[in-house]
This record gives sequence, C-alpha cells and structure tokens, in this order.
Amino acid sequence: MRQFGGATREKGIQMPNDPVPLEQQRQRAEGEREKAEESRQDAEQGRGSTEEHRMSAESARNESEQFRRLAEDARQIHDQHREALEAVRKERERLREAGEAARAAGEEARAAAEAARQASMDAVHATAETLQATLEHMKVVEEMRRTLRDIRDLTGMNKHDSN
Repeated sequence: MRQFGGATREKGIQMPNDPVPLEQQRQRAEGEREKAEESRQDAEQGRGSTEEHRMSAESARNESEQFRRLAEDARQIHDQHREALEAVRKERERLREAGEAARAAGEEARAAAEAARQASMDAVHATAETLQATLEHMKVVEEMRRTLRDIRDLTGMNKHDSN
C-alpha cells in the first residue's frame, strides 16, 4: 500500500484516510438515493395517474358512445314522431275534405228537400184550386139540373094543362 496526501492507494483504488469525506459521500449518496426513490415514487404515481387518465379516458369514450347511441335513438324517435304527425295531418286533411264533401252534399240535400217541399206545396195548391174549380163546376151542374128539373116540371104541367 502506498500513501499519497493522506490517502492510501491499493492497486488503483483510492481510499481516503479521512472519515469526514466518506461521511459526506455517504450522505450525498443517501441524498441521491432518496432523490432516486422520490423520482421512482413520482414515476410510480405518474404511472398510476396515467393509468387513471387512461381509465378516465376509456370511461369518457364509453359514455360518449352511450350518448351517441342515445342521440341516435332520440333521432329515430323524433323521425317516427314526425312521420306519425305527418300521418295525422294527412288524415285530418282527408277528414276535413270528407267533412266538406258531406257539408256540400247536405247543402244539396237541403236544397233538394226545399225544392221538393215547394213542389209539394205547389201541388197542394194546384189540387186545392182544381178541387175549388170542380166544386164550382159541380155547383153549376147542380144549378143546371135544378133548372132542367124546373123546366121539365113546368113543361109537364103545361102538357097536362093542355090536355
């Protein structure tokens, strides 16, 4: 062993004789080891945090897909409601047209009934006039019969008187 400036050298390895530098080196090494341990823990936490972020991102993707499906379902339901409303609108229009046709037919029937009533009233009046005229004729005929009877009675008496 050889000594150089307070340190012994043994086959290429320098070993200081002073215990203070060894303690400083040990403390430095311990500090470096603690820093390395903190870095390892930080990395471990970072990895855990990264795993949490990955899981959170996966959960967000799943929720997004679920919302996309719900939105698609809502669009389909909206489309179905729109189609149903269109069918209802068309049916209402058809019923409105049928109602309008029924109203027009009712109006025509009312006009035809009024015309038939008026024709019946005209026929009743014509019949009454005809009956009145017939009654007048019958009175004339009755008057003529009486006159003829009176004439016959008078001529029969005259014949009887002349004989």
